[in-house]
Amino acid sequence: MSKLNSALVKVQSELKAPKNQRNNFGKYNYRSAEDILEAVKPLLKANGLTMTITDSVEELAGMVVITSTATISDGTDSVSSSAQAGVDPNRKGMDIAQSFGSSSSYARKYAMNGLLLIDDTKDADATNTHGNNSSASAPRPATSSSTDSDWFTKGIDYIKSASDKSQAYEMIVSKYGASASEKQLGALKKFVR
Repeated sequence: MSKLNSALVKVQSELKAPKNQRNNFGKYNYRSAEDILEAVKPLLKANGLTMTITDSVEELAGMVVITSTATISDGTDSVSSSAQAGVDPNRKGMDIAQSFGSSSSYARKYAMNGLLLIDDTKDADATNTHGNNSSASAPRPATSSSTDSDWFTKGIDYIKSASDKSQAYEMIVSKYGASASEKQLGALKKFVR
């Protein structure tokens, strides 16, 4: 086993990157790219490794995409992992720099997840049902039950209180969009402006 492989195995097995961030709307904790960096820096130093993260911007199928590449090196050999995130330059509530920065942070986080073997399959982003006890993989029917109006009302409150209203809206749409009516989504969108 090479020096780099041995050191990387130690870093991957010893790394603890807790989910120190809180999403109050979804009621779950998550980790940011900064959380991962804070946790990995001492392990890299202890094992004689360096890590760099680079971004590149390209257009794929008409969409602007940031590709982040995280690379760990022992000074001789290196290993890398990349991840991509789309950029919406017309995102409400964000200027162009904020939109690119948000996408860069997202891509960097997942590039590091791949390189450092951070498993997010049980992350709340993937499994949170927001209080709905039905199966996470089963789509909710589009009805006007109290559960639907509860998420809608909570969504409005969440968007109103969010510093990044556009991001809050997008998160709600990603969680409830399949079961939401166009009317509900349009009504929520009004609170982003």
